[in-house]
Amino acid sequence: MSKIAGKQFGDRVVLGAAILLALVWMAPLVWVFMLSFKPNAFLMQHTDVLFSGPFTLKNYRDIIGTSSVFGWIWNSIVVSVGTTFFTLVLASLAGYGFARTEFPGKKYVFFIVLCGLAVPEQAIVIPLHRMFAEWDMHNTYRALILPKLAAPFGVYLMTQYFKAIPKDIEEAALLDNTPRWKIFLRVVLPLSIPAQATLGIFTFLGAWNDYLWPLISASQSDMYTLTLGLAATQTNFAQSEGLGYLMSQAVFAGLPIFVLYLFFQKYIVQAVAGTTVR
Repeated sequence: MSKIAGKQFGDRVVLGAAILLALVWMAPLVWVFMLSFKPNAFLMQHTDVLFSGPFTLKNYRDIIGTSSVFGWIWNSIVVSVGTTFFTLVLASLAGYGFARTEFPGKKYVFFIVLCGLAVPEQAIVIPLHRMFAEWDMHNTYRALILPKLAAPFGVYLMTQYFKAIPKDIEEAALLDNTPRWKIFLRVVLPLSIPAQATLGIFTFLGAWNDYLWPLISASQSDMYTLTLGLAATQTNFAQSEGLGYLMSQAVFAGLPIFVLYLFFQKYIVQAVAGTTVR
């Protein structure tokens, strides 16, 4: 409080607005979290009582008691980690190529890559489904990972970050006839860790929460991801009477993402602030 009191009036207004927006953003999360501990019978009559009334862990016990839930968690981990790893590798290589090398038609190729940002996932679902069906790859990890590796945002992010790294750092190594791949691995890549952490978090988040493509590609329950598996336990969201169970599903599926963000949030702040490369 003493720090807030010492700030100028303008800073106090901005800080107050930021706190207000944070509270507005947190309100539905708190609502979902608290309802997940309420009995379903109680929620049929009261959904506005958050901090009082009966509490129960039955909703979470029902989730853990689902026979396939740990298999779904494993599938989500494999798909999310695999997608994140290969996206980082491909985006880093492509970004370094666009930022530091010259080849014919580079600006046109980069423009085509950026055009991928304008293509929604829904527009390519049918061609992807037919292509993977012809390859007989549905209900495999490859089918769940490969379509996500085309990441134009990641290429753009890494390209811009590599461009911000001073060329003097590389030129000193080039004068010693150091191969470019060694410069990339030992000099440039370590400097891009904040950008890679940011891209990795967003990629992991997108892969973990993805619902549309696993719904189309994974028709066997043993290949369901966590989001698809939990959704499959609900027959009809609109007519569901298990509101507490539904809220506990949301918390259960989002908890790993929340923990991941807690560990890597400093890298996101560094990447946005641009304080790593000076």
